[in-house]
Amino acid sequence: MLADLVEKLKKTGLQAAPADHCYAGPEDVACDVCTGRKLKACKSCLQCLASYCEKHLQPHYELPVFKKHKLVEPSKKLQENVCSCHNEEMKVFCRTDQQSICYLCLMDEHKGHDTVSAAVERSEKQRELEVSRQNIQQRIQDREKDVKLLQQEVEAINGSADKTVGNSEKIFTELIRLMEKRRSDVKQQVRSQQQTEVSRVRELQEKLEQEITELKSKDAELEKLSHTEDHNQFLHDYPSLSPLSESTHSSSINIRPLRYFEDVTAAVSEVRDKLQDVLREKWTNISQTVTEVDVLLSEPKPEPKTRAEFFKYSCDITLDPNTARTLLLLSDENRKVTAMRKEQSYSSHPDRFTGRCQALSKESLTGRCYWEVEWRGRGVYVAVTYKNISRAGSSDECWFGRNDKSWALDCTNNSYDFWYNNVSTPVSGPQSSRVAVYLDHRAGILSFYSISETMTLLHRVQTTFTQPLHAGLWIQHFEDSAELLLKPSGCYSLSE
Repeated sequence: MLADLVEKLKKTGLQAAPADHCYAGPEDVACDVCTGRKLKACKSCLQCLASYCEKHLQPHYELPVFKKHKLVEPSKKLQENVCSCHNEEMKVFCRTDQQSICYLCLMDEHKGHDTVSAAVERSEKQRELEVSRQNIQQRIQDREKDVKLLQQEVEAINGSADKTVGNSEKIFTELIRLMEKRRSDVKQQVRSQQQTEVSRVRELQEKLEQEITELKSKDAELEKLSHTEDHNQFLHDYPSLSPLSESTHSSSINIRPLRYFEDVTAAVSEVRDKLQDVLREKWTNISQTVTEVDVLLSEPKPEPKTRAEFFKYSCDITLDPNTARTLLLLSDENRKVTAMRKEQSYSSHPDRFTGRCQALSKESLTGRCYWEVEWRGRGVYVAVTYKNISRAGSSDECWFGRNDKSWALDCTNNSYDFWYNNVSTPVSGPQSSRVAVYLDHRAGILSFYSISETMTLLHRVQTTFTQPLHAGLWIQHFEDSAELLLKPSGCYSLSE
């Protein structure tokens, strides 16, 4: 009996009961052949439109009739490969309608359409897919490089900020140390001078007190002698009186109506006021320089469209006397400049223009700035320039608009011309004795406007500014003048 059982097992095969994890769950593809509790399918057949577990898949590997069947990963969507109209496998792709169809559909509603086999269409789409994947992979690489670059930028920004904060702290500490030293020096000098003057007064005071004591003693001696009743005794004692010591005349004590050390306070206050002026003037540049730090390029802000919008960026600009040629007279708190026939008494300064009647603003311009110029006479150049423009002589390197460091609008009574890098561009627009300048340093925009009854754009420059700019004026003829307006007035519409 045991031998018969063994022989039977050899014929039917000894199979262990499958583990629970081999059975199909709700999310798994179940074997279509299994009865009862179904096992998980390991493959699906596109020809049979069925899914098989490992046991029921064996005939596809062993029998020749199944050799050409297409096996794929288990799928619940096999029925999507069957034509709903003809119940046939869809092996054709209609490019006209962009859908899969069966052979019978070719004779029906897809007759005459552009069709290919599903395999051919898949092959082409596969190539497109590969191209898409390559593009995606390339974009991934590019984005990874960008991420790495941005990380480097973050590290660079943090490093630069930390270094700047450290350097600023060091500089301000040095300034504080210098101020502390100067405070100590003033205190020491005042105390030293105080001691010297007090010692001199004390010494004179002691001499006077000693003289007073001697005089009192002498007066007592004389008083005693004056009361002597014996005439002979008086006459005998009188010659023996000691002579008076030399007197300290009150006229030698020169008490001046001094304020003592109050003048020192005034001098220190003057230093404080000058330091405050310097800090106030330079702080704007420091603050603007900090806010101008912009690592990521962004879309430039739109240019103002109304004069009221331009006024938001109005700048209080003054001319620097140290830059004005000696034939220029500055007035109205250094906002007006007039060309004179006689040289003015300016001190020598390396920033002064020596060959052209030009002057620069004291303030450096960054960010967004707007100002207006009122001119009188035959003509004026309204310009912006880098600070490092040449100053000495009359070469093009010193002349507004004749080099790559300056941009200038030449305004006359009958024409406008824009100059840059020694190239002149004729500009058309209404003639006016008032022009306006708008600068967006970050966006690289420089615009000139004519202001009459309307505000008309004369010329716009789009470039990249690499340094802070300064406003500039060049007076072309004697007795002509130009003024930087402090508070632009009037209401104008804006026309191109």
